[in-house]
Amino acid sequence: MPSATRDSSIVKIAVEMINAPDKVPQLIELNQSQPLSSIIQVLCNYWSLPDPDQYALQFSEKNNQNYITEENRNEIKNGSVLRLERSPAKTVQEILSKINNGTEDEKAIKNALSKLSTLSSDVTFALEFIKKEGLTLIINHIEKGKFNGELLTYALITFVELMDHGSTSWDILENSFITKVASYVNNHSSVQDTKVIQSCLSILENIVVNSSTKSSQVDKEITIPSLIMHLQASSQDSIIQQNTIALINALFSKADPIKKKTIAATISSKQIRNVIYDNVIEKNKHSKDTPKDGVGAEMAHQLYVLQTLTLGLLEPRMRYRVDSQDQEAQEKIKELRKIAFESDNMSNNSEITARWQLGGIAKDYKKLGFKCEIDPIKDFSEVPPGILALDCMLYFAQNYSEEYTKIVLENSCRAININSDKHECPFGRTSCELVKLLCEVLRIGEPPSEQGQTFHPMFFTHDHPFEELFCVSIVILNKTWKEMRATTEDFEKVLSVVREQICRSLSSSPRGFDKFRQKINQLTYSEITQIWQQERTSREVWESQAQPIMELKEKITPEIIDLIQQQRLSMLVGGTRFKKYSARGQRVKDKFWFVRLSPNHKVLHYGDCDEKSTPSIEELGNKLAVSDMKCLVVGKDRPHMKDRNRKIPLLAFSIMLKSVEVASLDFVAPDDQIFDFWTDGINALLKEKMTSKTFEKDLETLLSMDIKVRLLDTEGIDIPQDPPPVPEEPEDYDFYYEIK
Repeated sequence: MPSATRDSSIVKIAVEMINAPDKVPQLIELNQSQPLSSIIQVLCNYWSLPDPDQYALQFSEKNNQNYITEENRNEIKNGSVLRLERSPAKTVQEILSKINNGTEDEKAIKNALSKLSTLSSDVTFALEFIKKEGLTLIINHIEKGKFNGELLTYALITFVELMDHGSTSWDILENSFITKVASYVNNHSSVQDTKVIQSCLSILENIVVNSSTKSSQVDKEITIPSLIMHLQASSQDSIIQQNTIALINALFSKADPIKKKTIAATISSKQIRNVIYDNVIEKNKHSKDTPKDGVGAEMAHQLYVLQTLTLGLLEPRMRYRVDSQDQEAQEKIKELRKIAFESDNMSNNSEITARWQLGGIAKDYKKLGFKCEIDPIKDFSEVPPGILALDCMLYFAQNYSEEYTKIVLENSCRAININSDKHECPFGRTSCELVKLLCEVLRIGEPPSEQGQTFHPMFFTHDHPFEELFCVSIVILNKTWKEMRATTEDFEKVLSVVREQICRSLSSSPRGFDKFRQKINQLTYSEITQIWQQERTSREVWESQAQPIMELKEKITPEIIDLIQQQRLSMLVGGTRFKKYSARGQRVKDKFWFVRLSPNHKVLHYGDCDEKSTPSIEELGNKLAVSDMKCLVVGKDRPHMKDRNRKIPLLAFSIMLKSVEVASLDFVAPDDQIFDFWTDGINALLKEKMTSKTFEKDLETLLSMDIKVRLLDTEGIDIPQDPPPVPEEPEDYDFYYEIK
């Protein structure tokens, strides 16, 4: 083919000059092996421009207007339209001159800052600006209040963009600068530009997260109630709400244990909970543009982090191993007994009261379901759940005393009626195991993950969400125990059903504990059993090891693999939105890029996008030919893993390229399924074997379904493990069939 013999280093492009109508755009063949300075020299000579060293080439796409350097010039493709602009050094000089020159009118300074805020996202320009002390100038002007209105907006955006490149430490900031930025956040008396509040919140969050010495200053300047006001006043601006929650999370995570409790108590107060729930969670519940629980993906992540940090305060109680000398624990156990057996209603029943007195305190503790009725405090020596189980039991007894007493007495009577405690559902033991189960389900004690987005709206409707969850769940546990007609030997079976009931109810994202209670009551034991049976039927494989079935599997496996491969490639053609990560491995908020495979499976198209858009192939400016891919690497084999100072996000993978200029194209999948689909799809493009867990699961499921369909005619026929033996040869072959 002609294209095969063409020099691959030559690309055909157009070059134009903005704001220069007398300069006719040029169509040139750009040689990628030629230095950029030589190309710029030729362009300047054609347009009669002096001082070529004061010019540089820029991309002109909507989402990419970066300067072209030797490092990124490989992004120039055939048909690209470039611009010849002033070089970064010259542009920086002109902008700094206008900002420093006090005689310039406000409009000139405004234009300079506006241009600066746009160019600062380009790392080449940013490094040049920082080198010329531009960042220091911006910091000083903000600190001294020299910028107001739109000037302040552009200056703050510039500062955020410059710092996001990670070339400058956040520790350089003075306390006076932090105080000034915090004053804009704390000023609720006057209406301020939303961009100013967005930037200030982002700056303060970054200081808390990235500075080793200045986070305490932010803590001094900012209060949680002041931040919460931004959730109320800015209910129509999701970015301000998002940045507010992010700052609260940063302050929360960096605080000492005592401060964390104070923050948690503030957030858990009814007034603040209502603000978060009403203005953040509920406000867009019915919006079609909010896919996750009525909020965007980034807000869902921040709410997940806030929930995780709040529940994480239970970890010390969960890890606390109670000993017999703990007076607080002893008093709580006595209170449990008192509520159950010394209430007015029970004292009126002389027969039951007499039975209590005969057994004494030890008998009461046995009725409460403790394993060690002589010294029940030993039941809380296991961690987890530690003393957290006792806290939940007492909360249930004090706040739901009627249900608590009913559970204790029902199980006591059940043991008495059948003259055995075999069918008793011991409250003490089940409570400890239930709290342990809830800690596992909610992952208490684990730090927030980078990708996590699962939060439970109902947890923002109560000041003691974990305890309330326990109260609902312990009632369900006893109900399920009776439905299963369980004995103490069925303890693990009952817990497995209860786990399923809790997880399925939580997955429906109930908006309050009443909705949760309603949902979990619908999931009876028989309902769970039916669901399990349906799922088992849909996913079970042919378990028989009969040789005919194994041979059938071997025959149809290639067909199934080809079907899975087609599905993976179709998913790549549909495209996926990925979050952007910095060079240090940190997630960049509100930055996304979209990647999709061409319908002919020959080219990957990619480019920047926003959180909600799905760009077409024509809108994606960058291309990567499949033929230029070398291999796929994941985990420790990724090139970034060699740098131990970088934080490697979960679900990361890289396409290694044959190109010398760019070694790899790096991805971070939003979830496990996308990770598996993309790694499978890329392996399919590279003619490599698909190896993901999802592939193995899909292969197993589809094989099972295909075999079942093929074996429908054998219904009721027992297929032997081995083929029937070949009969011995007859003594002679003198036989025939008589056809009548």
